[in-house]
Amino acid sequence: MRVGVHINRFDHPGGGPALGGELAAAGAAAEAAGVSWLSVMDHYFQMEFNDRAEDPMLEAYTTLGFLAAHTSTVRLGALVTGVTYRHPGLLAKIVTTLDVLSGGRAALGIGAAWYDREHEGLGVPFPPVAERFERLEETLRICLQMWDPEANGPFEGKHHRLAETLCVPAPVSAPHPEIMIGGGGEKKTLRLVARYGDACNLFLTSPEEVRHKLDVLRGHCDTEGRDYDEIRKTVVYSGEAAMTGDLDAFTRDISGYTKLGIDTVILGPRTGEPAAFIENFAAPAVQRLAGLD
Repeated sequence: MRVGVHINRFDHPGGGPALGGELAAAGAAAEAAGVSWLSVMDHYFQMEFNDRAEDPMLEAYTTLGFLAAHTSTVRLGALVTGVTYRHPGLLAKIVTTLDVLSGGRAALGIGAAWYDREHEGLGVPFPPVAERFERLEETLRICLQMWDPEANGPFEGKHHRLAETLCVPAPVSAPHPEIMIGGGGEKKTLRLVARYGDACNLFLTSPEEVRHKLDVLRGHCDTEGRDYDEIRKTVVYSGEAAMTGDLDAFTRDISGYTKLGIDTVILGPRTGEPAAFIENFAAPAVQRLAGLD
């Protein structure tokens, strides 16, 4: 089992001027620790359950581009991009650019979006949930078409129409950047994972609940004719043990998931100083989880 880190706060004590140095240090610490995944949130405002909407928030793909320049091995992605935030063709181009400039380390993390306040705050359309899922599926299809060098023609969907799906240069990743679909919705989200995803991301609720979600995913894979084992399974951990530095408690929390086929546990530190968190907790967690069977 591998360890990832999800940077979700930017309230560094030094304010905005300190964020560049902090993120560069976090990237260096992640690679020194053997962390396999480094992600940031894709939001306009800070999530209210993370403290206050008015707290600092950086634009995700600019931040990932910065991290790409300060790392060389770790996989980079948003956890996860809201489908409403960018036009699908532009999103495909952005992720492709990140993949090219990082040497093939980009992932497309994507979901149906949910934070209505930030949409309303910045005047971004926020359609009903059923339409957001329709747009999510069209966006996945558009990205895959843009990443297919033999499919540069038009795309005609219910919500999106593209006359040309040119994407040059092509991604470095083969056959394309990993598509990670976030969420555990059993009727729609996990069906989309089975149809289009290379990876899924679930909340770390309980081993029984995660096992159930994976059984649902397996059923969708059977329906879609997809090999369930091809899909990388990831979970997000934001328990107190990570913040208190209790590695033994963290190991106990994770131990029930070891036989479920989870590839990566992504730590979500609740701190604006992620470099220290990575050095002090993520690094020993990498070694501890590598020994779990």
